[in-house]
Amino acid sequence: MTYAADRIEEEVAYLAYHFHWGMDDILDLEHADRRAYVGRTATLVEQAEAKATGR
Repeated sequence: MTYAADRIEEEVAYLAYHFHWGMDDILDLEHADRRAYVGRTATLVEQAEAKATGR
């Protein structure tokens, strides 16, 4: 199974935006580790947005 290039680009952009990591550093992560960082970061972003809006 291959992983869609557009999905990898989304993950790289998301992590680069939030962590200010370079593309090579992000792509060097194992797939499962990269997905875990994306998931945990998304949770933190959602929690911060909920707190900011009082939800």
